[in-house]
Amino acid sequence: MALWDKVKQGIDKAGKAAQDVFDEGKLRIDAYRAREQADKAAEALGYAVFRAVEAGGDLDADARSRLMDSLRAKDAEARRMETELANARAAAGMPPEPAAAAAPEAPPASPPPPTEPQNGSTGPQQ
Repeated sequence: MALWDKVKQGIDKAGKAAQDVFDEGKLRIDAYRAREQADKAAEALGYAVFRAVEAGGDLDADARSRLMDSLRAKDAEARRMETELANARAAAGMPPEPAAAAAPEAPPASPPPPTEPQNGSTGPQQ
């Protein structure tokens, strides 16, 4: 019977490991979705400010307050989910994620616009 006990323990251990991986995957998806929602709220705020400035004014206080509150709430939820994921990884004995993988990637900076030659010529200098 000792052999069957060891087999049962091995199966139980494998089942727990599979459940841990499944739970981490679910947390990853939830954290990703929460961060995505925060990014969309930031995008909405940015577009609203851009459109107001382009129209020659400022974003009205009510709209700014509403958009900022939405962004704060969604960012707090994303941070909570990311912390929960980090805690779950630590509890499972997994190493923490590298900072680059844990934080959302910033878009690359766009290159500066080309400048006009100062001397009025359009061709390369010889």
